[in-house]
Amino acid sequence: MQQLSDFPDAHLRIFERPQLPAAELIQDVYFIGICGTGMGSLAGLLKQAGCTVRGSDSGVYPPMSTRLAEMSIPIHDGYTAAHLDDAPDLVVVGNACVPTHVEAAVARERGLTQASLPETLAHFFLRTRRPLVVAGTHGKTTTTGMLVHILRATGRDPGFLVGGVMNEYGDSYDVGSGPHFVVEGDEYDSAYFDKEPKFMHYNPASAIVTSLEFDHADIYSDMDDYRQAFERFVALVKPPGVLALWGDDPGVRALASCSTARIITFGLLPDTDITATNIERVAAGQRFTLKAEGRRPSTLFLPMSGRHNLLNALAACTIALSEGLSVSELEGALSTFKGMKRRQEILGEFSGVLVVDDFAHHPTAVRETIRAAHERWPNRRLIAVFEPRSNSSRRKAFEKPYADAFADASKAYLSTPPFRHNDDRSRFMDTKTLVRTITARGTPARVFSGADHLLRSLIGDARSGDVVLVMSNGGFGGLQQHFLSALRKRSALEHAPPGSLQATGLK
Repeated sequence: MQQLSDFPDAHLRIFERPQLPAAELIQDVYFIGICGTGMGSLAGLLKQAGCTVRGSDSGVYPPMSTRLAEMSIPIHDGYTAAHLDDAPDLVVVGNACVPTHVEAAVARERGLTQASLPETLAHFFLRTRRPLVVAGTHGKTTTTGMLVHILRATGRDPGFLVGGVMNEYGDSYDVGSGPHFVVEGDEYDSAYFDKEPKFMHYNPASAIVTSLEFDHADIYSDMDDYRQAFERFVALVKPPGVLALWGDDPGVRALASCSTARIITFGLLPDTDITATNIERVAAGQRFTLKAEGRRPSTLFLPMSGRHNLLNALAACTIALSEGLSVSELEGALSTFKGMKRRQEILGEFSGVLVVDDFAHHPTAVRETIRAAHERWPNRRLIAVFEPRSNSSRRKAFEKPYADAFADASKAYLSTPPFRHNDDRSRFMDTKTLVRTITARGTPARVFSGADHLLRSLIGDARSGDVVLVMSNGGFGGLQQHFLSALRKRSALEHAPPGSLQATGLK
């Protein structure tokens, strides 16, 4: 991972920041880039904790802009130095900001108190709580949501910050009143002046590592560099804390040597400490027998499909048990988990076409998400629609793994990755080559220049009985909503009585 001194503009990144005052002395907080998922959620936490919160973003956008408006948090659309004329007690600088960002530069030049998102979270909410941190390449958001739900459903009232919205509660954060604070621990860097991975700020009492596979190729040079971040993270967990590791993966298991914490492995191999047997796939999810050392075997129901979600559930159960919950409490809590938005989220079904939304963007996540959808709807044609949008997911290093990721789909639709002014195209994947390879391996695939072109073809292709699985870590140009709207119109036409088209407004 790059150090501050590695950057040509290091003189702008390395500067003396004023020390953070005690949390109770900070009243007015300003966010640069407030509409991001993590930034907006932290803003909500601080508002909930009694702070005055305001901020700015470029092209203020929902859903976070809507959520912030509901909380009466004012947002400037666009950036200017004047926004900081009324100096706040603290400026939280989003990690999308570069040193020359107008507001970031003003905060630095005026000597305002600044912090990254993870520094702020730790300063306000983790020092007096028991942080339970969920890390790993895949499954962090869902596992964090499961653990939060289990603790909430059993009366523990945890605080939490998760990188997605929980379907049941409609929130991605809460201050909570219990001793626990559950955090999704991201390995991405923290701010332009703070290149530490976010999870290094969280001082976990106990932690989970769900998986370990090369990611974020834009900031990590290779797998060794990436692994070292996790080795440093697990070393933070000290006795009597628990480090829950995915025991099916030798690379994750090897992290045990970097920690002095109590190690508990979870997985599907028989030598893991907590495992699932007698796995039965049912229409609404899956049923399994939970086996944990020193506990009676118990049958649990998970209302989600896919092997990856079963592993997520085992991870959450591992920490819940280590925090003193009983198996019987797990039985009741897990069965009522309603999932996360944009994780196997069913958006609707019209004209016989079921539309499902998912956040998947890493090749392994794409593969497992498609596999789970195929398991859940085995008798329906599955059209996988994918936008490789993030800095990492567009990289050439992932071109071959993506070629293998669509095997369980009936058809694949891809959009051409967005290119920015400073991108070196030789380092990014060639989607035309990729779709040829996917097709050669048995899944017909097409690539489109953008969401609009893809949408037109998808509308013409989709037919009754299909499942259309849309995967992107961004908005995908509103493709999901536009597609649903087109299906609604088609359904209205199909069900309209003869001669009634005028009344439907679809003539």
